[in-house]
Amino acid sequence: MSASVPAVSCTATGSTAATEPLAVLGSDVTVPLVTGGEVTYAALDYAASAPALRRVWDDVAAYAPYYGSVHRGAGYLSQLSTDLFESSRRTVAEFLDCRESDQVVFTRSTTDSLNLLAAVLPADCQVFVFETEHHASLLPWRDARVTYLNAPRTPDEAVTTLERALADREPYGPALVCVTGASNVTGELWPVRELAAAAHAHGARIVLDAAQLAPHHPVSVQELDVDWVAFSGHKLYAPFGSGVLAGRADWLTAAEPYLAGGGASRKVARRADGGVEVEWHTTAARHEAGSPNVIGVYAIAAACRALTEAGFDGLVEREQSLVARVRAGLAEVPEVKVLSLFGDDAPRVGVISFVVEGWNSSHFAAALSAEYGIGVRDGLFCAHPLVRTLLGSDPQDPGECGAPEAEPGERSLNAIRVSFGAGTPDEHVERFVRAVRELVTDGARWNYRTEDGRCVPDPTGPAAAPTG
Repeated sequence: MSASVPAVSCTATGSTAATEPLAVLGSDVTVPLVTGGEVTYAALDYAASAPALRRVWDDVAAYAPYYGSVHRGAGYLSQLSTDLFESSRRTVAEFLDCRESDQVVFTRSTTDSLNLLAAVLPADCQVFVFETEHHASLLPWRDARVTYLNAPRTPDEAVTTLERALADREPYGPALVCVTGASNVTGELWPVRELAAAAHAHGARIVLDAAQLAPHHPVSVQELDVDWVAFSGHKLYAPFGSGVLAGRADWLTAAEPYLAGGGASRKVARRADGGVEVEWHTTAARHEAGSPNVIGVYAIAAACRALTEAGFDGLVEREQSLVARVRAGLAEVPEVKVLSLFGDDAPRVGVISFVVEGWNSSHFAAALSAEYGIGVRDGLFCAHPLVRTLLGSDPQDPGECGAPEAEPGERSLNAIRVSFGAGTPDEHVERFVRAVRELVTDGARWNYRTEDGRCVPDPTGPAAAPTG
């Protein structure tokens, strides 16, 4: 993308003409209903893995016959694949509006990217991270001194909390702030630009977890003034396991390779004492040992091109209309409580989590799937501290990602998450809102039980009709 695209901050997005949903794989898949018949599947779990764009799949399919090894092959297909691999790196750099000196390193995922960054931190680096982060951002910093910051309740509080923590740090040395761009639980946008300014004012660097931001909003490294950005292909409408860490090269170049092996090494020779002398690459290849996922990398680049060419302004506006419709529909059901850190007016992407009074969250999600053909997520969304804070539960209370401990009808300490994006048809969100209203008003039409940690339809059949 060009530097002229507005950077993300906690402000409203400008108005442009809305677009139709982008074509995605699986849009015509039908699934059986436990009550009989079939229905087109409503994929409303984009925050976990977004369906691949049809355009991305077609680009990958066109390349597949030309697949070859990269960097070390003399044959035509290897040379072509190498050119494609490196041009994909440039495409991602343009998509993120990177600085000329930045490196784009291809990884397996956002989690892998942040673990890579954790592995190259300078000695005695102190890391600052809010408890509101996804585990991919919360947990990698095991070899660093980590300061965990309490959940803020406003964007301004997030900035002042960070400023206070940075001002109090002792001893003064290298420091890194890790922050999400959009919450994978509430969908709320964080004040990234302001947090970056606070970090730099106190001599710290900042890495942006853009896993939930990049699929929904343009991300400009330069305008946000972040030092690194990480994201995953599988959330950016690309298939296959690949991710990106893009940003400043110095810490990456100064550290030992994340993985030791072929590709990371520039020269290897035996020493006179019988050992091995290694000269490592100083480019992004230093941290890309082994045969890379060329197809996955190309898929990410294809997704970057597809989103840019579709026009982010129109995609954002259409998604915001879907957000408004879902939130309005949920607000009409008094038993539904939407989870939020920053309040109803906070800008957000298409990620909404909620609980329903009188319902076990896994039971509710199972009924949406089995009776309406709607796929959502229930659990703690790999952000346990945040969800527990939003639910007002004790950090020691039971409850874990995707494994409810309560039976259907019993209270659970988990939540339900609905998420959508550029490929979501209007009918999917309309069906979801209607299903929530009907389940709360009329109850489930089928019996459910817990099996292997999941709530599933019970073979005993339909639920008893309400009496009275």
